[in-house]
Amino acid sequence: MRFFPLAAAVAAFSLVGTGPAADAKGCIKGAAAGAVAGHFVGKGHAVAGAAAGCLAGHHLARKKARRHH
Repeated sequence: MRFFPLAAAVAAFSLVGTGPAADAKGCIKGAAAGAVAGHFVGKGHAVAGAAAGCLAGHHLARKKARRHH
């Protein structure tokens, strides 16, 4: 029963590397901050915090890049 979710996750992550390169400026830093904040909010919120932090960090990085060009 535990094999199927593990196999599905491995298959999904193996396909991630085959796509085009992503422009993820700001995402990693925002995801780390969001995951920490979500962890302190409560159980299960670290992943949601990481996703929201990634979006916010990417948005701020793009905004900063546009301002400097």
